[in-house]
Amino acid sequence: MLTVQDLVNDNVEDICFKWIAGQSAADRLIPDNGMAAADLIGHLNLIHPSRIQVFGREEMDYYTRFDTRRRTHHLEELLAGGVPAILLADNLSATDDLIENCENSHVPLLSTSVPAAELIDLLRIYLGRRLAPTTTVHGVFMDVLGLGVLITGESGLGKSELALELISRGHGLVADDAVELSRTAPHAIEGHCPELLRNMLEVRGLGLLNIRTIFGETSVRRKMKLKLIVHLVRATAQDKFERLPLQDMTQDMLGCPIRKVMLQVAAGRNLAVLVEAAVRNTILKLRGIDTLAEFMERQSAAIAQGQD
Repeated sequence: MLTVQDLVNDNVEDICFKWIAGQSAADRLIPDNGMAAADLIGHLNLIHPSRIQVFGREEMDYYTRFDTRRRTHHLEELLAGGVPAILLADNLSATDDLIENCENSHVPLLSTSVPAAELIDLLRIYLGRRLAPTTTVHGVFMDVLGLGVLITGESGLGKSELALELISRGHGLVADDAVELSRTAPHAIEGHCPELLRNMLEVRGLGLLNIRTIFGETSVRRKMKLKLIVHLVRATAQDKFERLPLQDMTQDMLGCPIRKVMLQVAAGRNLAVLVEAAVRNTILKLRGIDTLAEFMERQSAAIAQGQD
């Protein structure tokens, strides 16, 4: 749940808000109904009264053109619509009636020196991240060749050992064991590590390792966008494993399809090299190069020539 006071506190570095009225309603909730951030805040808009309303110079000029009775009517519309807060940009001064109505109706009224358009942009980015759908998954999240890779699989298959080998090959750790994922855009999933586990990797027999301390600053990442899931399976799990998948596999994460590959864990297999190869292949596919499709076209051409 996000309150107006949370919005003020979380943005203190970029936006210095000053309370004008309605501070008693600082715990007023900002609605979170799965709407896009653009629907949660905007310039003064009586058609969408449930948004956080921003007054810029044009909006204030529009508001002050009306007589007191008309202003009161518009304010009543906003208040009846459940406006979470009213923000005055550009160091604008609030009119006496605006202060009085917000105070009496317990609606937060704040001001800032930030221009209206910039204020809306900053808060839309903030709200988009703060109210984004989130989930926590079990696995290891890595930066491999600049691609966010989530390594999953049953406990005891060696996910952490694989991550340690990838780190030793120059790749970066984002999170181990608990990976927090959030949808920051319609087609973007961002992963990061809980504060408690940051920089830590648990390896059986060695315990907790501080990767940043052992391998240096370049061995860890704060966050990455999830682009590939590498799922480890036991060598005996033939029913779950397809040697040559004819179609790309995907897994749904917070409503977004994420590319997925499955690797068998068996003695003698260098999983780190296989993960790197899977990442390189994914990068090629993202660039529109599909090796399997090219091979099938070549095979079809060879069959056609043989028939001729």
